[in-house]
Amino acid sequence: MIYITGDTHGDFDNEKINTRNFPQQKEMTKDDYIIICGDFGCVWYGDKIIPDNYNVIDKSNAGKDAFLLTQYEKRNFTTLFVDGNHENHDLLKSYPTEIWNGGKVHRIRESIIHLMRGQVYTINGYKFFTMGGASSTDKEWRKPKLSWWENELPSDEEYQEALSNLEKHNYSVDFFVTHCIGNNVMAQMGYIRKYDKLTAFFEELDTKLNYKTWFFGHYHLDKTYGKHELLFERVLKIVP
Repeated sequence: MIYITGDTHGDFDNEKINTRNFPQQKEMTKDDYIIICGDFGCVWYGDKIIPDNYNVIDKSNAGKDAFLLTQYEKRNFTTLFVDGNHENHDLLKSYPTEIWNGGKVHRIRESIIHLMRGQVYTINGYKFFTMGGASSTDKEWRKPKLSWWENELPSDEEYQEALSNLEKHNYSVDFFVTHCIGNNVMAQMGYIRKYDKLTAFFEELDTKLNYKTWFFGHYHLDKTYGKHELLFERVLKIVP
């Protein structure tokens, strides 16, 4: 089984997948998955006690990541996530890269896996393309390297890797999983003034790709736009 949902922001918005709101997890195993469409938020302060010389927003939060990640690790399912804009991107990149189901990942814990940008994975017989990242609209109130990271948007190399991997699969996958969405869908949402290089990239891809459904988060709404599913509170089952 594979389920998918929107942003969790650490422990701020993760109640949708607790045992009360998501009782289906009682029937799941570690061979089943929940995918989070960015802003996972549990790789922020550091998985272990933070040394004094490490730049964190509040040293009193040292160990918070370790607590939250342990809670996820105890659950029946395996957690997969793409990165959003509200992540500690430097910390994410510090994890070793490995190959999992055909694409590059950062394994945060044994059953907590960061699906990296521009990758194609085969999971339970279905192809997933992933491309995390987004622009923070609140970055003027955040501090670089403390609560905002410039690499919240993909690098040129990540765009090229995405195109190369899609070409290998003839631009045909079952599912797209991203954090933000293309300009074409943003226009339907009324976000016309918030376009950027990544949203333009997604709009262009949308004209080239063969896919069933495109899942995304970021906008804190639950709505369907044709083949595009915007997720926040919803938890959808996409693979039986």
